[in-house]
Amino acid sequence: MDWLNYHHLLYFWVVSREGTISRASKQLHLAPSTISEQIHLLEESLDQKLFKRVGRRLVLTDVGQVVARYADEIFTLGQELQGYVQGRPTGKPMRFTVGIADVVPKLVTRKLLEPALRMPQGVHLVIREDRPEALLAELALHRLDVVISDAPIGATTHVRAFNHLLGECGLVLCATPELAARYREGFPHSLNGAPFLVPTNTAMMRRQLDQWCARHEITPWIVAEIEDSALIKVFGQTGAGVFAIAEVVAEEVMAQYGVEIIGGIDGVRESFYAVSVERKLKHPAVVAISEAAHTEIFRYTWRDDVEEE
Repeated sequence: MDWLNYHHLLYFWVVSREGTISRASKQLHLAPSTISEQIHLLEESLDQKLFKRVGRRLVLTDVGQVVARYADEIFTLGQELQGYVQGRPTGKPMRFTVGIADVVPKLVTRKLLEPALRMPQGVHLVIREDRPEALLAELALHRLDVVISDAPIGATTHVRAFNHLLGECGLVLCATPELAARYREGFPHSLNGAPFLVPTNTAMMRRQLDQWCARHEITPWIVAEIEDSALIKVFGQTGAGVFAIAEVVAEEVMAQYGVEIIGGIDGVRESFYAVSVERKLKHPAVVAISEAAHTEIFRYTWRDDVEEE
């Protein structure tokens, strides 16, 4: 396989921009003879003439113009890479690839990622949703910048990564106004035998919900186990059953799906984590998400409204 000598390409690129070898030598701090020799070696490796002399100036040949365009892209991209690593703005939208564990509610995902989309330099957001194990494998290969999950990675995980707690909030039970009115009186024991829409047992919320029911000696009627959190809300909107949501998105869920809160699930908190290969968060978009989560997103609870009434 033939390898391109990027030093030779750099010298060619500077000369093509400056127009003469003497001006390029001042910028590169190299002797004109050195630059001439390097460009000659590049022409030999490509088996093409890149410059022709017109008077005292060097003019690009047709092939030289094509090579110069490629060189522009290569070295501009290299400068952007250096800027990104050093934390400087690159002048173009920053690519931000996020893995979302499939058990994280969609509304919570949107709320967590919004701060990244508000960044001044602009973000090209790429979201991949999958099982946590699959996402961690992608993270280990540096194909993802961060993984958002509802649980920290355990000590038995073979991927070297770090858990960064974004925040935690309580859970509340919701239903259509008719069901909410029926089960609100005598809550939580009124829920014994009530129809429930629950996540599958891979979700941390499901395990917490099961433990809460056992603690209060409640045996709900499980109408459906649904993997997709958005689909749970769609079914709940029709009156199919009671369902749990993170209270951080309670207002949006009530407005969007026309449901009401029956009551809070005492003693249960749902947590959300940013899992990164970095012990200290460095990616600007991940930092923005973390800061907003700590200072804005997880400060509100539905009980604040209850206390104010």
